Amino acid sequence: MIERTEYLEKLKRFKDKDLIKVITGIRRCGKSTLFELFINYLKENGIKDNQIININLEDVDYSFKDYKELYDYVNSKLDNKKNYYVFLDEIQNVPKFQKAVDSLYIKKNVDVYITRSNAYLLSGELATLLSGRYVEIKMLPLSFKEYLSAFDESNKSKYEYFLDYMKNGGMPGNIPILKDNPNDLDTYLEGIFTTIVYKDIITRNNISDKNLLENILKFIFDSIGSPISTKKISDTLTSKGISTSNHTVENYITSFVESFLIYKAERFDVKGKNLLARDYKYYVVDSGLRSYLLGKKADSDMGHILENIVYLELLRRGYKVYVGKVDELEVDFVAENRAGLKYFQVSLSVRDEKVLERELKSLQKTGDHYPKYLLTLDMDLEADYNGITKINVIDWLLDNE
Repeated sequence: MIERTEYLEKLKRFKDKDLIKVITGIRRCGKSTLFELFINYLKENGIKDNQIININLEDVDYSFKDYKELYDYVNSKLDNKKNYYVFLDEIQNVPKFQKAVDSLYIKKNVDVYITRSNAYLLSGELATLLSGRYVEIKMLPLSFKEYLSAFDESNKSKYEYFLDYMKNGGMPGNIPILKDNPNDLDTYLEGIFTTIVYKDIITRNNISDKNLLENILKFIFDSIGSPISTKKISDTLTSKGISTSNHTVENYITSFVESFLIYKAERFDVKGKNLLARDYKYYVVDSGLRSYLLGKKADSDMGHILENIVYLELLRRGYKVYVGKVDELEVDFVAENRAGLKYFQVSLSVRDEKVLERELKSLQKTGDHYPKYLLTLDMDLEADYNGITKINVIDWLLDNE
């Protein structure tokens, strides 16, 4: 079991705080395993088995028809003289679950933890009902650092493992397959993809045209790191004889974002310090799922795959991440947190002087003194270009920022 240290530490910090802990993320990214790790931590620190109530709501043993059945079941196991830790995994499977969660939360001796695989749940009734009373822990597939920790570095170099990671992605279930029989990886990823598409998207949104859905998703997966609009997608598909509309494409994209398959990066005017309202970029939650859906075509754009990995890592590190615009130029990422901004440019290689000049140009034109980084796969030593720090991207990914 890979230690998801950063997420585990967050749970430890929020333990016994008067907040519902909501762990969100795509299916199979490790939310249930995180519960296991945290439950082990509780037991190691004196919490008894009968003080822990752990329910996976995708298990047929816990088929509650509504929130009241769920609440009554948990409540029957509570004793006012003890403190309890209640874990409700994939809570969205229970109708009106928010009423059960809220009723458990108001009990002074109950600490509530829930997971979900749909972003829409916190934008609707749950967010309204629990306003100010929950903390969201956003979970992603394995970082490269976590991925590397599962392998013996004497077998391959870090660079070789990173190339594998770019292709295979970081879904935790990949690891035993890659160690045992890598040829089974697509079968495993197909299972994840199918579950997300059917359970989280098609069924919930009453979508009837699976072919259209896959074509829109393939277009987005194939265009990671490139500015695209709903009109561009609609026009491209229509030209191929696949009839659709801007409105339909927009609805499908919303469902992809809500299911954590893709992330939308807004564009940020660096000089005006404001968001721009069109031509977003999209990034996929896992490069392995992209490889599965696109096949051999997925390997043809290594630069944007690298960019995708950096984007996800910035999210892991707690930044809000935008695509920067500087006059007519672009900064790959503007990363914002309470300390301010950081700028990141990403390139496979800058050994060519013209490429180096191009990558530095937008960073040089920002007109401010926030930290600026050029991340590349080049194995040269770290370098500085008048305040712009060039770093090997593998070193950066393995660094404890």
